[in-house]
Amino acid sequence: MDIKKTQIDGAIVLTPKVFGDNRGWFMESYSKRTLEEAGIFDEFIQDNRSFSAEKGTLRGLHCQTEPMAQAKLLTCLKGEILDIAVDIRKGSPTYMKWVGVKLSEENKKMFYIPAGCLHGFVTLTDNVEVMYKVNNFYSPENDRSVRFDDPALGVEWGVANPILSQKDLNAPLLKDSDVEFIYKG
Repeated sequence: MDIKKTQIDGAIVLTPKVFGDNRGWFMESYSKRTLEEAGIFDEFIQDNRSFSAEKGTLRGLHCQTEPMAQAKLLTCLKGEILDIAVDIRKGSPTYMKWVGVKLSEENKKMFYIPAGCLHGFVTLTDNVEVMYKVNNFYSPENDRSVRFDDPALGVEWGVANPILSQKDLNAPLLKDSDVEFIYKG
């Protein structure tokens, strides 16, 4: 598996080796050993899947507050997305920086996002299915959203009029939210 660090401390793109022949292909989609070799020691305890019917659907920016903060390992099973992570861990060397990674059924890349980062994605095709592992259970009382277009974050989504949920439309700016993480090194 090819392991590539990103501009955000702790965020990693993993590209699996795909073995193909006349029957199709095979790949290892999860290996605790490989993740540990990449410096990822999270124990993933829940898998989530989402489906978005239309190109331009934007989900984010989301996180869970402490003590239920989540690290995520994402992949796109069908279609293509631009996956975004924003480092909001105070004290981090990459505080307030963001990174975007294209994930698709073709490239089979996976994106590891450490806890303390906001996360979101925009669909680049119709009929998109995303699957991700998390290291903490879903907690409604810790679930938070921050405005996808918060000028303090400066995320470039590449979409003029995204399709948004009411939750994401009504999300506060980061400065007006109760979201706060401290970098743990």
